[in-house]
Amino acid sequence: MNTLPPELGSPIVAVGSGTALAVLETLEVNGKTPRSDYKRTAFGEAWLDADANGCDTRNDILRRDLASATFTEGSLCQVAAGTLTEPYTGNSVAFKRGKETSGAVQIDHVVALGNAWQTGAAALTAMQRQSLANDPLNLLAVDGPANQEKSASDTASWLPSSKEFRCHYVARQISVKAAYRLWVTPAEKTAMRNVLGHCPQQTALASGYLK
Repeated sequence: MNTLPPELGSPIVAVGSGTALAVLETLEVNGKTPRSDYKRTAFGEAWLDADANGCDTRNDILRRDLASATFTEGSLCQVAAGTLTEPYTGNSVAFKRGKETSGAVQIDHVVALGNAWQTGAAALTAMQRQSLANDPLNLLAVDGPANQEKSASDTASWLPSSKEFRCHYVARQISVKAAYRLWVTPAEKTAMRNVLGHCPQQTALASGYLK
């Protein structure tokens, strides 16, 4: 793993190829720090244009994850509708932009920002935290209720109901934690090992900024 310049739109570490299990063994193991001083604003404004492509992160992820995405009139960024093959439940979810409908599909931080804060992100620079919050590696379009159920849980306390997705989900969490020098708790590491025991060849993933 190579260390990169700590700039917005860049991970701290470039996670190399290899199995998620191997990367897991490189992570520090520690307890969670208190969450009493956590604030969402510590990770910057929600949905920045961190990759400087002219579109905010939320719409970037909707465009990436939705099938047959359409855009609001006059915009090349704002997604109006589409269909999500939802990873956490395995169901198909229709997305339609609107005050009463947008919440059906939410953008989840795979490593929740509250969890990130308690496992090392509090010591990162403001720019590094903004990169973490907007890295496509750490973001998935998911079922709104499933996202609310997950909240700030780690692998030890929450896993997707779709068992077929769990290996990828855990590998993504491990990759995010490696890319931003976050640690895992003992219980979290055990839970991750248990999941990856069913798929030991599951590979780690590179930061979304590096693709």
